[in-house]
Amino acid sequence: MKKHALLAALVVIVGATLPTGTATATPARPGCGNHRALQAALDGLTGEHRLAGAVVEVVEPGCGAWAGASGVADVRTGRPASAKDRFRIGSVTKTFTATVVLQLAAEGRLSLDSTVEDHLPGVVRGGGYDGRTITVRQLLQQTGGLPDHADAFADADVDWLRHHRFAPRELVEAALRLPHPGPGWHYSTTNFVLAGLVVEHVTGRSIEDEVTRRVIDPLRLRDTYWPGTAEDIRGRHSHSYFTAERDGVPVRVDGTRWNTSAGGAGGALISTPSDVNRFLAALLGGRLLPAAQLAEMRTTVPGDPERLGSEGRYGLGLITEPLSCGGVWTGHTGSTRAGHHTVTAMAPGGKQATIAINESPTTDAAANAVLAALDTALCPPRT
Repeated sequence: MKKHALLAALVVIVGATLPTGTATATPARPGCGNHRALQAALDGLTGEHRLAGAVVEVVEPGCGAWAGASGVADVRTGRPASAKDRFRIGSVTKTFTATVVLQLAAEGRLSLDSTVEDHLPGVVRGGGYDGRTITVRQLLQQTGGLPDHADAFADADVDWLRHHRFAPRELVEAALRLPHPGPGWHYSTTNFVLAGLVVEHVTGRSIEDEVTRRVIDPLRLRDTYWPGTAEDIRGRHSHSYFTAERDGVPVRVDGTRWNTSAGGAGGALISTPSDVNRFLAALLGGRLLPAAQLAEMRTTVPGDPERLGSEGRYGLGLITEPLSCGGVWTGHTGSTRAGHHTVTAMAPGGKQATIAINESPTTDAAANAVLAALDTALCPPRT
């Protein structure tokens, strides 16, 4: 089976052997959820697939929240994994940034059909790229034809990468030196770095400030914040791990201390499963955007099958994927080089799940197992 590339950044090096941990879960209400199967899926991630830790929070209408965990948050101390721990949420950040852009559109302060050049004169020029032909809508939809600056650092020294302090325009410049990705949909964090700069141009404030005052503070997301260039995660948090090859041998590396300015407006936020669920519920429930802008956000185009699978689609900072029980989930995935990986989604009936793992999977099977766990979380028990 070909790897479902929604979690393409998860697979690093095949062959690492990692320890398993213990499993914990909050008590389930009778008749609510598929918790036993979901806990088994988490245990499979830390057992069969040898990830350090995996956690989930499920929120179901009429049933409330249920949290499960397996493995450890800290391999050195053996501290158990917990859904209360903070994680780096990677590209789930894109949905926060897109929300602010759409709020500004609703306020009449920008048009989705304005161009990058209208807001950032001369920033996207050179190498055959032209901001006069790329709209704000295309940035959020990943259809503007820009490469991903992350590809420019794919072979960079990890120690340099984790400590380097990137400026947004430095990331854009790195992307513009890359080859053209070709026509059509192409996943690029650079699109959202530019969207953040557009927000700064329109408001006079940084994307970090605007997301905080428009989304994080009103929703009381107390565990969600922008780290800036800080390498440490504040408060209670999960460590993160990735696999590197040294002298031909795969070894586990602690990636917890990492400056994520390379993600910027497209990947730098820190949060918890509970906060992410609360955000997605408010967004898809119409509390953050008027109906017209939410409809724009949820209008999707086909994604690259190599990235989103054969039926994956992308809206304005939102992904949709089919569920085995019918319908699609709506949400986003997030991966970090440091080792934290997240997927958050809502099913058609309003049931939500956010899964976070703290180690980069080293096989296709492990990456697919994360998405299978999400399907288990959102679908009713099989009889």
